[in-house]
Amino acid sequence: MTKGNLYLIPVTLGDSNPADVLPQTVYRSIELLSVFVVENSKDARKFIKAVNPEKKQSELVLFELNKHTDTKEISSFIQPMLEGKDMGLMSDAGCPGVADPGAVVVKMAHEKGIKVIPLVGPSSILMSMMASGMNGQSFTFNGYLPIDKSEKKNALKNLEKWSFERNQSQLFIETPYRNNQIVEDMLQILNPQTRLCIACDISLPTEFIQTKPIALWKKSKPDLHKRPCIFIIHKD
Repeated sequence: MTKGNLYLIPVTLGDSNPADVLPQTVYRSIELLSVFVVENSKDARKFIKAVNPEKKQSELVLFELNKHTDTKEISSFIQPMLEGKDMGLMSDAGCPGVADPGAVVVKMAHEKGIKVIPLVGPSSILMSMMASGMNGQSFTFNGYLPIDKSEKKNALKNLEKWSFERNQSQLFIETPYRNNQIVEDMLQILNPQTRLCIACDISLPTEFIQTKPIALWKKSKPDLHKRPCIFIIHKD
């Protein structure tokens, strides 16, 4: 039996018009597919309706993959593809499989010889890197930093050290309601000449992207509370 394909479907990075950031290949995929692995069913249905209002919601089959998912269930998610049916994988925001739990489904697809097809769409990591003015030849995405104050301080100092020694831009994220605190931490811990890029609400009408030394950030701090952000640091 011919196996189905796994389409990696990017979604918007927030409440924006899909037509502004998504190509026609995404629209065509949503039109053709009816089985998806998603992070949150409610959000996925809302996105699918925005892209294709004519699609019948009752025909959708959605498998939820998030921190609450029983790991024993995940292997069953790819069964439709093993039976010849194409499926889609979507994150809650941006590109699936990148800083996203969907990577485990992609891994299983490769193990089962299922064709994986990534589609073009917005990636907050790449878009922030593009707009930062920092080294795009060598960079590392570090995910979340530790919550513990002492561990977080050590992590920030290490990122600053690595950015200098390796000439490598260091990216990380924070839970949105902790954004203002992590900025305060960086202003206290990092070298005044270390550059910091704050990329917030990427691709949304409220987008804010600026890069400047820590010393200048101390003079003007934006309010980032509950706004999705990417932080990039680089010590020259």
